Amino acid sequence: MVEALAAQDPERWDVVDLRRLRSGDPAVDALVAAFEWAAPKARWLVTREREDVCPVVTLAPGVDFDGYLATLDKKERHEIRRKIRRAEAAGDVRLEPSANPIDDLDAFVELHQKRWGVEGLFPPTKGGAASRRFFAGLFEDCAPSGIVDLSFLTVGGRRVAAGVTFDDGQSVYYYNAGVEPDARELSPGVVMVALYIQRAIELGRTRLDFLRGDEPYKYEWGGVDAPIERLLVQRTAPAAEGR
Repeated sequence: MVEALAAQDPERWDVVDLRRLRSGDPAVDALVAAFEWAAPKARWLVTREREDVCPVVTLAPGVDFDGYLATLDKKERHEIRRKIRRAEAAGDVRLEPSANPIDDLDAFVELHQKRWGVEGLFPPTKGGAASRRFFAGLFEDCAPSGIVDLSFLTVGGRRVAAGVTFDDGQSVYYYNAGVEPDARELSPGVVMVALYIQRAIELGRTRLDFLRGDEPYKYEWGGVDAPIERLLVQRTAPAAEGR
């Protein structure tokens, strides 16, 4: 890749802007090293900078859900258990994987819009339509293998939240969610995350990754920041003749 960019006509590109790169990823380190090696001859300016964080919950091997909760602050542990009990008092609580995510896409979009409205992924714009097509393609290509999952939180048979996660066999990545505002007394967001963590433990996963963003709720679950980076490669002006 780096050699191909170096060989291209300077008029073909001005900047390479790579984002959401995991700090400590050997592939990222190798890519940066390749750009920095080529930079002096190609007259590139290579900048590597911290962009954001992904709070990650680490699940110790062999731990059960109660053991995981014991790692949290006493106040947070009490609140999580209280909210789970309150939801269970309202009916049977389940986190049910969709048997057909494409057919259930509209239900997910509806819950997402109820929570986020025009600030979410599916506003009534071309961008919202593009997001819908992206999710449809994602479910079609990746759901059969289990890499991506759409699940609904139900309380007493009523769908009150939905979540989309990824699973690479070691980590569960909490990608996006929607909740029913009229069910806020059931704390659907908290209960759904609790059930995702229980599922991750049962599957033998060692991490729940909340992905990009430092929203406070992620730290209430014991999330610890994993930095993500931006790699910027810019063409610099050629040195003046005679200098």
